Amino acid sequence: MKILLATANSGKVKELEEMLTGMDITVLSLSDFSDFPEIEETGKTFAENAYLKARKAVEITGLVSLADDSGLEVDVLNGDPGVFSARYAGEPKSDERNIDKLLEQMEGVSESQRNARFRCSLAVVAPDGREFLTEGTVEGRIILARSGSGGFGYDPVFYLSELDKTMAELSMGEKNKISHRAIAFSKGVPIIKRLIEGAIRTERRG
Repeated sequence: MKILLATANSGKVKELEEMLTGMDITVLSLSDFSDFPEIEETGKTFAENAYLKARKAVEITGLVSLADDSGLEVDVLNGDPGVFSARYAGEPKSDERNIDKLLEQMEGVSESQRNARFRCSLAVVAPDGREFLTEGTVEGRIILARSGSGGFGYDPVFYLSELDKTMAELSMGEKNKISHRAIAFSKGVPIIKRLIEGAIRTERRG
């Protein structure tokens, strides 16, 4: 059986494939469709954007489709940068300029008020119209300056108290175990299995 993860990010595809090990499921990505149109993310929340992408993917391919949207929420900034995380400092997108803007916005904010989280929403949409949503969050706080050279996005300023490290100081293996996306995807796996197993039973009855 084939499913579609509506992303061109091969790393996300690999993560999902590893979670589905042992099942006869082929995970396709947008890279497998040369004429797949760009999907404009016009939602006001991560969940809305995830649903937009997954629904469009089902409409075009007829496959069980998944799509995620994620970003950083900072409490003292009323949840910003939120859905604008990737383009917080404007176009063209730049991790470095985004971090610079974030640190500037939080200048003078006390340590006790620097709480933040990474949030990921994952939409799973079936061709028959059934829709599911899972979410993953990781709590932390924004530190005063960058630390660590790994990861991407806001990882160098996102500090995890329980690990005494920033996201950028974690190995890829460590990050993939605790990240917001890993949590959301792991919650999505049982849903995918149920959908695929149901489709297989239906085919057999037919």
